[in-house]
Amino acid sequence: MNLACEILASFLLIFTVPTKGEDPESIVVWGALDHDLNLDIPGFPRSDIVADIKWNRNKNKIARIKKDMPLHNEMDKYDMFTNGTLKIKTLMRNDSGLYEVEVYDSNGVNLLSKKFDLKIQEMLSGPEINWICTNRTVSCKVENGSNPKLELFLNMTRVKQDHGKLITYTWNTRWNKTFKCVASNHVDSKVSIEIAVCPDEGLDLYLIIGICVGGTVFLIFVALLIFYISRRKKQSRRRDDEELEIKAQRAILEERGRKPQQTPVSTPANPGMSQTPPVPGHRSQPPAHRPRALGPRVQPQQKRLPPTPGTQVHQQKGPPLPKPRVQTKPPCDAEENS
Repeated sequence: MNLACEILASFLLIFTVPTKGEDPESIVVWGALDHDLNLDIPGFPRSDIVADIKWNRNKNKIARIKKDMPLHNEMDKYDMFTNGTLKIKTLMRNDSGLYEVEVYDSNGVNLLSKKFDLKIQEMLSGPEINWICTNRTVSCKVENGSNPKLELFLNMTRVKQDHGKLITYTWNTRWNKTFKCVASNHVDSKVSIEIAVCPDEGLDLYLIIGICVGGTVFLIFVALLIFYISRRKKQSRRRDDEELEIKAQRAILEERGRKPQQTPVSTPANPGMSQTPPVPGHRSQPPAHRPRALGPRVQPQQKRLPPTPGTQVHQQKGPPLPKPRVQTKPPCDAEENS
């Protein structure tokens, strides 16, 4: 019976339909460089009927678990779990190759066989988005990574995709531009988003309105400032003129206060009367008269009349002169008697 089962299982393995990968019976698995990888076994049978699990790499045994026996690893590079999963530590480029697992029951019947074609790729660096406004060209670039696929989106619409580390695109819109670049491979995926702003392109309507409103407000402010400054200058000039006028009036009043009051003096009618008056207490002597023989009587000398009050003398500086005393002449009879 057991022999018949083994023959049947071998017959089924020989006529297994090819599946995926370079090997018709292998499954392609991708691993990231410098990272660990777990090779899980799809369709693994119940653990109670499993008695032996073997892993081979390029037909060389690397790990095995057998019932009632300790785990056997050919290299420290690998770890194996009871569910048959193989862990490969810190993948290197030379770890790529064909891995095969075989599962048997306690009777030695092959319950499962799987092949894995392991491929190694390097993880990607973040894509860099750059644009040039003069020719409206945008580019997306990846520095590090294996076989990246680049996709470029403009305002959430994909405009270009290609395999490689650099793609470029030329836009023709004048509105806001949001670029998104997606870089991916089998082991990694990175995304970058940038908003391109070019000063030489047309301005947005809201931006134009904002500039106009801001300019108008600024002009009004400047006009009010100029009006305020000119008004202050006029007020300051007026105050200065008033202060100068007040100072001039004060100076005139002070000059008038320093000059003494002068009384007007009447000028004599006859210029000859303006001679210096005689000293008080001295009698004026009448001129001597020669005796006349048998002549008529000598006429008495006429009195000097005081100046009329209507005439004014020129104003003189200094204190007023004392008034002359008027001397009365003796009568003519007294002169004769003498």
